[in-house]
Amino acid sequence: MSKHNASPTTMVIFPAKNEEATIEHVIATAKKSNSKPEILVVDAYSSDRTAELARDAGAKVIQQDAKMFPAKGVAMKAGLKEAIDGNADIILFLDADIKNLTPDWIDKLVDGCANCDMVRGCYQRHTRDAAVTKLIARPMLHVFFPELSHFEQPLSGEVCARKDVWKGLLAKNPPDGWGIDVWFLIEAVMSGYQIKEIFLGSKEHTSFEDYRDDIGKLSKMAEQVEFTIITEAFIHGRTDAYKEVKI
Repeated sequence: MSKHNASPTTMVIFPAKNEEATIEHVIATAKKSNSKPEILVVDAYSSDRTAELARDAGAKVIQQDAKMFPAKGVAMKAGLKEAIDGNADIILFLDADIKNLTPDWIDKLVDGCANCDMVRGCYQRHTRDAAVTKLIARPMLHVFFPELSHFEQPLSGEVCARKDVWKGLLAKNPPDGWGIDVWFLIEAVMSGYQIKEIFLGSKEHTSFEDYRDDIGKLSKMAEQVEFTIITEAFIHGRTDAYKEVKI
């Protein structure tokens, strides 16, 4: 088969920190996808057996560049550089703590890139889940970037795009922390990329158990998401939008 006719190569990236309870499951599930992806785990210096179990499960494992936390952006950027250097055509991020991940999620996200630039997952979650999305991200996007108001999950960890899209976004210097998910969404839209959300069903993830009884544990995430959106509003000349808010 010629290179021109070859199927695009796909890489699934799992940013992970202390996810030994789920890492084997998500890797095994990803391997069952019709896209036959390569699997990369970007380990954030886990103190448990995440990296060991990931290697044993057949994934390539690298460490994020800086030993810091929270640093989801650092991990995602390290993963993108590895995938781009490896010439992956389609690059998909998935959360590493998903208890009910299925190959269908991966197939839907990868297949969606056939007719748009970026595909983002959305899902049904526990009513007490997604506090930062509900109370920070969506309200602030409604004010400063109203054209993004229709996105149900602006902080989705399930995001797929072609290599050239990721390269373009990576060149814009994404943030290092929790703000990277909404940053990718804003910058992708402002760059003119076509984006769509795909419903993936319900999402069950272990991190919810860490904060379901105390959403105060999400304060650092909320702070970083908030200031990412404010910074983007300044960059794109949207700061006067607050004047339209009725209080």
